[in-house]
Amino acid sequence: MKPAESPELIVAQVVVSGKVQGVCYRAFTQSVAFGLGLGGWVRNLPDGGVQAEIEGPREKVEKLLDQLRIGPPRAIVTELNVNWKSAAGHAGFVIRD
Repeated sequence: MKPAESPELIVAQVVVSGKVQGVCYRAFTQSVAFGLGLGGWVRNLPDGGVQAEIEGPREKVEKLLDQLRIGPPRAIVTELNVNWKSAAGHAGFVIRD
């Protein structure tokens, strides 16, 4: 019997626009990422958006992206831009300043 292959890790670089600051969007992102076992980081941008880099198996990263399109209760997401790249070796998921 062949050992199960581990899923390929990928990174999604994400920029979220809308009412996404002052609504616990970063904490929401971190919480969902932890629940899915994903690595990476999230931070506020000077223009009022939020940027994140999310690493893990594509299926789990896609699940987080689905949640980010909705956001926490007070958020209003108007746009989610995603760029894909190779794995970067993130350990844990942190909120950056």
